[in-house]
Amino acid sequence: MNRTATRPAGPARTGRFGLADLRHAMAAPWPAAGLTSEWRLVDGLRTHTRHAAGPTSDAPPVVLVHGLAVSHRYLTPLAVALSTTHPVYVPDLPGFGLTERPQRAYDVRRHAEHLAAWLAAYRLPPVCLLGHSFGAEVAAALAATQPSAVRALVLAGPTSDPAARSRRAQLGRWLMDSAHEAPLQAPVLIRDVWNARPWRVLATLSHSVHNAIEADLVRITAPTLVLTGERDPIAPPRWRDQVTRLVPDANLVLVPGAAHNAATTNPLAVADAIRHLLAPHPALTDR
Repeated sequence: MNRTATRPAGPARTGRFGLADLRHAMAAPWPAAGLTSEWRLVDGLRTHTRHAAGPTSDAPPVVLVHGLAVSHRYLTPLAVALSTTHPVYVPDLPGFGLTERPQRAYDVRRHAEHLAAWLAAYRLPPVCLLGHSFGAEVAAALAATQPSAVRALVLAGPTSDPAARSRRAQLGRWLMDSAHEAPLQAPVLIRDVWNARPWRVLATLSHSVHNAIEADLVRITAPTLVLTGERDPIAPPRWRDQVTRLVPDANLVLVPGAAHNAATTNPLAVADAIRHLLAPHPALTDR
């Protein structure tokens, strides 16, 4: 059943990303805040993953997939927030962060194939998969083609809105968003763009705006959250509502006061929304 009702993701602390968050985000490959780094050979590429073991319980693993131009780094606050209740994995996609760089920029399908190979390499049970921004396109493609691998799905600030499906329009919306983001995110972005190289960022943006995510959204079977910041210009109201309608079993969650990088600046609210998604449903547990 499709559920389009909006549920706020708790009280927000807009723009919260301080010096401690920055240190933790930039720490890899060194351990920090309970996160460690490891590399595995996945589909021929040495792939970096930031990982927190979480508590010793049966809690399902949560996999966080980063967006365009960035890496595991900016998702560190959310990984730390989730690690108190769940094992968390934050892989760097091919060409980004500390993962090996292939000669060509991957498109959405190729990234989804690599992520599927990554899941197989880690032998994880069905995961809760969160994709942010361009990562939501990758996560949607994986959930549509490998439904048995995905227990639940979070599409956070998904791209790209058909009303702005060009490189120029997306860059314009990114500039609008920058005015509402925490300033200390800038060093993370600079490091990530340097690691990826500007040409790869632009090539990946071209792949993004040519990807019709709608074809994947209608094929998703996992229970899904469409999660956006209330002030996110990259995933504006009309687009986030459309995404929620297209996914067969979806619920829209807004993070009050947050912009595009809600997972970075409001990690506690986002983590709570994910825990709510994964909590046993009373109607099911009573049967």
